[in-house]
Amino acid sequence: MKAHTISDSVYCLHADITASDLFEGIWPIPQGVSLNSYIVKGEKIALIDLIRDWGSAPTQFEDALKDTGINFDQVDYLILNHLEPDHTGWLREFRQKSPKAEIVSTSKGINLVKSFYKAEDGLRVVKDGETLDLGKGKILTFRETPNIHWPETMVTWDSESGTLFTCDAFGSYGILGDRIFDDQFSQAEHIAYEKECLRYYANIVSSFSAFVEKAVEKVSGLDIKCIAPSHGIVWRSDPKKIITRYLKYASYAKGPSNPGGSAEKEIAVIWGSMYGNTKQGVDAVIRGIVSEGVPYSIHRVPDENVSWVLMDVYKSAGLVIAMPTYEYAMFPPMANILDIFRRKHITGKTVLRIGSWGWVGGAKKEYEAAIEPLKWTSLESLEWAGAPGEDVLKGLEEKGRELARAVLAGK
Repeated sequence: MKAHTISDSVYCLHADITASDLFEGIWPIPQGVSLNSYIVKGEKIALIDLIRDWGSAPTQFEDALKDTGINFDQVDYLILNHLEPDHTGWLREFRQKSPKAEIVSTSKGINLVKSFYKAEDGLRVVKDGETLDLGKGKILTFRETPNIHWPETMVTWDSESGTLFTCDAFGSYGILGDRIFDDQFSQAEHIAYEKECLRYYANIVSSFSAFVEKAVEKVSGLDIKCIAPSHGIVWRSDPKKIITRYLKYASYAKGPSNPGGSAEKEIAVIWGSMYGNTKQGVDAVIRGIVSEGVPYSIHRVPDENVSWVLMDVYKSAGLVIAMPTYEYAMFPPMANILDIFRRKHITGKTVLRIGSWGWVGGAKKEYEAAIEPLKWTSLESLEWAGAPGEDVLKGLEEKGRELARAVLAGK
């Protein structure tokens, strides 16, 4: 793996991960993910963010470092913007190869170095606005950006090259191959990466959207020429594009009825069915949605992983929650989905719940307790016994129209 030149003193060391395990142990990554580290050279040398022993990442990392002409024992500083183990898991191996390198992070970051890796020596705490002089006019500045998405996070700014090193912020799923820069990808490739960027944001960052906005405001005065995240594309041609994209994603968290909210006027349909009766109801609701011209996405649980469900639910103003009653309570896969929604703060949606029941209903009480923290605007639910008759199907179609109209009106 070769190194990629950002400037005459800044290089990206990039590794592609195509392992079959899950990101954070939860999220599928069928398109893989990249791990990006960076070298900054002055009289002294800084390495910004690391990797973990994942797939062939160590080999790719070592090959890229070798391509810069730098040996491990020449590295003076390891700057850790974020301590999550996908960026620090190889720390023990690195310290064996680079024993003189001082580890630099925020106070909370250094505490995590100590707790994760039991290191006590060669650690430096930096504060917001503090600088590190590498010599030859190369000065790095640190800005604390807490809760993107852990509380210790910071970004590192190189004013000479105009590069902002952001770790998880402005990142994305998806491997990059032998290209890493935004101007090296076609429009079709960018469309695919944008979907993976939204899924990454919805899975990883969405709960912390208010902090994303604060971080963008904090760096707004910088003359940024390159956004260098630790996952995904490096933005050297149009760095404002990824910043604008993240701000748009952050606005989804506010909901259509909240100040500044701009969820897409779309409907995400999440459904589960045991024997097809609820599915008939879903089909009727969708006919109503389509008749009003509102776009929709559809996800069946538990068949589809929640990662993709979250992606569409997070951006959509309206939701349909469709499930049968199961043993006097909610269909268990849907109960799990709603718990994820609570954990990810999927608030401010306009929602229709429908579903069939066999001998008796019972999902309503559990459902209402589950969604109470989410502050949803709920249309009146429609439930039915067994298979839906024509009158029920007509009512469901009208419910679809009602939901679509509410979404278009921004209610």
